[in-house]
Amino acid sequence: MSLVVDIHTHMLNREWLDLLKRHGAPRYSVAQVDAGVEAVHKDGAPFMTLTPGMFDYDLRVRNMDRARVDLAVVSLTCPNAYWGGPEISLKAARIVNDDMAAAQRRYPERIRWFASLPWQHRDLALQELGRACDAGAVGVMVLANIGGRSLTDPAFADIWKAIDDRRLPVLVHPTDPPGAGEMDMADHNLIPPIGFTFDTSLAIARCIYDGFLDRYPNLKLIASHGGGALPYLVGRLDICHERIPRCRARTQERPSNYMRRVYVDTVVFTQEALDMCVKVCGPDNVLYGSDYPHNIGDMTGCLARVDNLPGAIRHQVRGGNASRIFEFG
Repeated sequence: MSLVVDIHTHMLNREWLDLLKRHGAPRYSVAQVDAGVEAVHKDGAPFMTLTPGMFDYDLRVRNMDRARVDLAVVSLTCPNAYWGGPEISLKAARIVNDDMAAAQRRYPERIRWFASLPWQHRDLALQELGRACDAGAVGVMVLANIGGRSLTDPAFADIWKAIDDRRLPVLVHPTDPPGAGEMDMADHNLIPPIGFTFDTSLAIARCIYDGFLDRYPNLKLIASHGGGALPYLVGRLDICHERIPRCRARTQERPSNYMRRVYVDTVVFTQEALDMCVKVCGPDNVLYGSDYPHNIGDMTGCLARVDNLPGAIRHQVRGGNASRIFEFG
């Protein structure tokens, strides 16, 4: 069988978590949600439950063996390093980047990693990008909004230019979307089931309508969770581009054409959703991902749905596409 590469999978470490507990206030905190279970909260609303697998690379590799996953490209999930001011933000990114680099050295055949950056602080982000790439990072992690600011904000242009010049894949991962408090997403803990997919959909749709992908032609954006709702909404994006002048003011390409330049993962949980991702984005642009070790993460189930795809497509999604865009040997 073909190489299996998991491109949407996460790791933390205790030093990063301790730093968040000390410096995440006033917006971020860590509190118990069930007996013996903690979660990261923003503005009092839980949005990431902590699990043992987030801190244990030995456990990760054993679970990869059980699921028959060959290689994991790990990343720091939200809230990443977007808190605490310049010094703390840089420290948070470096703690995790260094830990992931050490994990790659320990498991050179099993672990690769996305760099985290202090995106709000341009010079520090550019400095850390170079340092992380020198340490072995194969891509960059970015949240779908950066402290409430859009990815297309001019403040981030120099960072995007540096990433584009390096031709690095970028995992666009959601966090709590702007307006989560006003929409009462703490009720029923709606951020993970709905808020995250909304955050990704808004971010990528803005990149498409903004002409962002034209400005950065080497960029390889990977939209988490099957691209949010975008495969389902691509027809709506097209008709709005056709009939609403402001939707096409910065680009003449149809959004459906740009969706063929966006990569999506397989963290979708139904076969029908995965089939739609392949149809809309193309078989060359779908990458196996599991969302392990979140409490909804599922290495085995996500891979089983991939293995239900037709033979040639199955090979591409299992790892062929990832090997191509990350340039794995």
